[in-house]
Amino acid sequence: MDIEEIRRHLPHRYPFLLVDRVVEVTAGESIVAYKNLSVNEQFFNGHFPEQPIFPGVLLLEAMAQAAGILGFYSQGKTNEDGSTYYFAGADDVRFKRPCVPGDQVMLRASILSSRRGIWKFAVSSDVDGELAASATILCADR
Repeated sequence: MDIEEIRRHLPHRYPFLLVDRVVEVTAGESIVAYKNLSVNEQFFNGHFPEQPIFPGVLLLEAMAQAAGILGFYSQGKTNEDGSTYYFAGADDVRFKRPCVPGDQVMLRASILSSRRGIWKFAVSSDVDGELAASATILCADR
């Protein structure tokens, strides 16, 4: 999926759209996407000026956005259908390495379960094959 297709599946827009491209998606199973980090991103101005690091909460959000795309795609829905995914929870969140300008952060999500509009995903991110973060998240389809 290119950026236009991603925008059809997510309501997020600049500066909060954190998925640049989807490289692989299998409905009902998994997704692989990425976020390219540029030093020009607004958050790097204050986090931190002398040593810019992608904020962990934004990394978690990027993984959740990839999971949201997977959920929409798996149901054959788009944001244009009036459906929205809300981030409902995160468990077992672990940050293993900082992500910095110049990194291409790979975002991975797989569906663990789906019941009554509540989706559970295993998510992770890595840079050059090195784990950056992982979590189990819940999203609510409304």
